[in-house]
Amino acid sequence: MTTEPLGELNLPHRQLLGPGPSNVHPRVYRAMMQPVIGYLDPVFIQLMDDTQRPLRTAFRTENDMTMAISGTGTAGMEAAIYNITEPGDNVIVCMNGFFGTRMADMAKRCGATVFPVEAEWGRIIEPEQISKALKKAGRVKAVMIVHGETSTGILQPLEEISRITHEAGALLLVDAVTSLTGCELRIDDWGIDVCYSATQKCLSGPPGMAPLTVSEAAMKVVQSRKEPVASFYVDLNILGRYWGGGTTRMYHHTPPMTMLYALREGLRIVLEEGIEARIVRHKRNADALTAGLNAMGMTLHAQEGYRLPPLTTVSVPDGVDERKLRQGLLDEHNIEVGGGIGDLAGKIMRIGLMGYNSTPQNVLGLLFALETELLKHGVGLDKGAGVAASVRFYDEN
Repeated sequence: MTTEPLGELNLPHRQLLGPGPSNVHPRVYRAMMQPVIGYLDPVFIQLMDDTQRPLRTAFRTENDMTMAISGTGTAGMEAAIYNITEPGDNVIVCMNGFFGTRMADMAKRCGATVFPVEAEWGRIIEPEQISKALKKAGRVKAVMIVHGETSTGILQPLEEISRITHEAGALLLVDAVTSLTGCELRIDDWGIDVCYSATQKCLSGPPGMAPLTVSEAAMKVVQSRKEPVASFYVDLNILGRYWGGGTTRMYHHTPPMTMLYALREGLRIVLEEGIEARIVRHKRNADALTAGLNAMGMTLHAQEGYRLPPLTTVSVPDGVDERKLRQGLLDEHNIEVGGGIGDLAGKIMRIGLMGYNSTPQNVLGLLFALETELLKHGVGLDKGAGVAASVRFYDEN
């Protein structure tokens, strides 16, 4: 068997304005060029400490168990659900998008009985729905909900749901993959027990690490399980001996060192900007994009008043092939945006302005490119209206 030699890898540099990954900050790439060292090297142990501290700041928590799972956001979801959930548990899973449905699937794989709380894809879960489900389900181990639903562009309010959940004696488990450092998120103040995220969105790193924070109450649940966690890889009882601090850390697995370098540098950039300033920046650019889309006559999909600033969902005009429209953006303008998934496949586009990519330049460039491609599809537009409306918004805000 003969194999032709591989040529040099030479990938295009895309403008990634979809649901993730987003473009990596140049400083993060530079950090990833540092040499690989041993997983128990004192320098690496110090690097773990140096990553945990800013992670607590980003999550706004004092939780000791704050770390980064080696893997993408889905690994963070597994770590959160697999550690909390056991066979026979009752859990409430809020399903108003693709990732809420995935949470339910994982909980079922752990042997839990899932009580779904559902809403239309593009609308929030109301606190009253949680109250009714808690009364119906009896003793509930956890309520699971997505904060920033990447499939729909919804930003879910959590404070009232947290209060209701804890009054019922349950834990609150939250997916913050798209919201961490791009939206207001306060783990301790809001009483969130378990929360996970990912590096490839508002943290401006490559996919590959999943920040996770777990409250003291949730860790007591993990430590008092009747059965071992189904996954060795994400078992917090064992991982805690590696991430738990001090110089006597015990080997668990070989972590992806360069990804930890990336997370550390991404967090350093977050803290230099300031979390509040970063949240304001994401909101301002999302609002400027919305102003432009509205001026072009396009309809936003997510419920008004509950839209996710790092990710905007917009309905595709009637008669336009969503896939061909996005392909035109990629081929002619080198811009990637996302299509709808699940119930929204072919119906919406998902536009990401996350972390390093949340800039006025990207807003204006995307609006120009989108207008150009829509005109090719025969959509009647007031030429230049989108960019002009966005510029006016920036001038006034």
